[in-house]
Amino acid sequence: MLAACATPHTPAGAHALVDTGLGRIRIGKQFDAVLRRAPVAKTPHFALHALDLDPVPPPPGAAPALFPGNPHWLGALVPKRSARRAVTRNLVRRQIYALAADLLAPLPPQAWVVRLRSPFARQQFPSAASDALRQSVRAELLQLLQGARRA
Repeated sequence: MLAACATPHTPAGAHALVDTGLGRIRIGKQFDAVLRRAPVAKTPHFALHALDLDPVPPPPGAAPALFPGNPHWLGALVPKRSARRAVTRNLVRRQIYALAADLLAPLPPQAWVVRLRSPFARQQFPSAASDALRQSVRAELLQLLQGARRA
């Protein structure tokens, strides 16, 4: 009954990562492993960190793999100090996952973390989730992710 009630209210595209085979980084150890690497691409507001993954599964009896199953993993790191309002943090996160699903999937097996490294000016974007902010975030993320494809 609960699942039936929740399904019609699910936003369009909420399950986009399931369809593309792009796993979501959710565990602190996974974030730490990727963030230890230097950024492979930067823009004024974002940094992209990448970690090459070994396509060979660990032998039996070894410690479990940090990134099991999927060949591609993605995490979004949007700190409160860079986006004070939850609406803005969610907007940035949604843009990251929507764009990365299409642009990063053809690359070799890797784990990526997109990190918001500086805030967007509140004077320029007074609304927490304006169309202008959404377009600016999207344009900068496209630049960042296309830079990663070239690297």
